[in-house]
Amino acid sequence: MEQAMDALGTTAAHWMSVRQAVESAWEDRSLCGQRETQDAVEAVVAALDAGELRCAEPVNGDWQVNEWVKKAVVLYFPMRKMEIQEVGPFQFHDKMALKRNHAEAGVRVVPHAIARYGAFLGRGVVMMPSYVNIGAYVGGGTMVDTWATVGSCAQIGADVHLSGGVGIGGVLEPLQAAPVIIEDGAFIGSRAIVVEGVRVGREAVLGAGVVLTASTPIIDVSGPEPVEYRGSVPARAVVIPGTRQKSFPAGEYGVPCALIVGHRKESTDRKTSLNDALRTHAVAV
Repeated sequence: MEQAMDALGTTAAHWMSVRQAVESAWEDRSLCGQRETQDAVEAVVAALDAGELRCAEPVNGDWQVNEWVKKAVVLYFPMRKMEIQEVGPFQFHDKMALKRNHAEAGVRVVPHAIARYGAFLGRGVVMMPSYVNIGAYVGGGTMVDTWATVGSCAQIGADVHLSGGVGIGGVLEPLQAAPVIIEDGAFIGSRAIVVEGVRVGREAVLGAGVVLTASTPIIDVSGPEPVEYRGSVPARAVVIPGTRQKSFPAGEYGVPCALIVGHRKESTDRKTSLNDALRTHAVAV
């Protein structure tokens, strides 16, 4: 939170006051009708839209979930009224405004891409026909490819590639739940799904069709003995879909898992390392 305050160039006292108003309204929803509460919630959403506050942020090599910011997003919904929005021949009926000023932000948005107000898109982001929800953060230079979705509060790093049809899950409640985190330079293959607060490490590669939930076994089979992870993919790991046998009363069946089959090299640049990893391990993307 302190980092966000510094970035905003606003006094800590101001943001402590905003936070207090949000926390009070969370405990007593009757306060949502007061102007002070509405101003506080709107200030948080505006700061999310500008990338000055985040629902989760890196702190000392780990990730911190800012629960009070997520509370403000949840409170924002009942404060909004349904409105009709006309965009050329298209009509929308929703509570949330669409994100604007893409040219000024240096973002390319291809029809029919949609980002909601309250989501941040960094300079150089490209949105093919895709969707980014409120509270999400998408770092500079990232590609959000066709029909990819970035759920509420998801944190996508810089220079990430979300391939066609990728599904990045969102989370607002429970408040303490971590959002999905895709760190800088990661490559997420076509139709991959990442949900339930899974963290994909820096420059990792997920092959096409990989599905990661909080309980999905992620097994490193690149060494002499398997090493199992849950909820996180190590930096530069190359991951493909897999199965492993499990006994049930009716017999043995293959259940889904993810396999780490190798790693991108640290000694080469991202593009060369990515191409090498895809070629060496025959990863479908």
